[in-house]
Amino acid sequence: MKDNVIVTIARQYGSGGREIGEILAKEHNLAFHDKSLIELAAQKSGIDLEVLKKADEDVTPSFLYSIAVGNFDMYPLSINMSPYEMPVNDKLFNLQADIIREEADKAPSVFVGRCADYILGGYKKVLKVYVYADINARVKRIAEKENVSESDARVLIYKTDKRRANYYNYYTSLKWGKSENYNLMIDTSVIGTEGAAAIIGEYIKLLQSK
Repeated sequence: MKDNVIVTIARQYGSGGREIGEILAKEHNLAFHDKSLIELAAQKSGIDLEVLKKADEDVTPSFLYSIAVGNFDMYPLSINMSPYEMPVNDKLFNLQADIIREEADKAPSVFVGRCADYILGGYKKVLKVYVYADINARVKRIAEKENVSESDARVLIYKTDKRRANYYNYYTSLKWGKSENYNLMIDTSVIGTEGAAAIIGEYIKLLQSK
């Protein structure tokens, strides 16, 4: 059903976006979807799960190179390819897009990442959220979570955010993190993940009442 309440969460690495999604799912009785979508894609396609995990939220090196040199003819768009010619990254995106729509039709849901805001753009009750935070707060969070030095955490954050931006920009032709692509942008370094979840929860209640 396209009138199910749906929350999509795009997030900077280390901002707590996944944790917010889990809180919202629990408090508002929403199905929660993040990396579990990869497992569903593997089951649906028969492609090895480890292969899909490596392709998750990534784009092919050849496409990134074509951007760098300004030659898009080097990398024909996947829409013109047969399923047998598609890079694994494109196969995974298409599989996940189908699964995201199927799951959104089944039940009110939270989707973390994977361009869900773009994929479900035509649905009536979609709240598109972008979660971000001060870089120092994110470095501290990732250093503790991954048990690495703050300098290593900073590098990991930079690389992860760059990969997510490339993925989103490529598959949607939109700009990751740009305000007009979202309904709500929240800085968790100010109010924390629980505070952010509480604010988003008020939006969910409004959507549920419509």
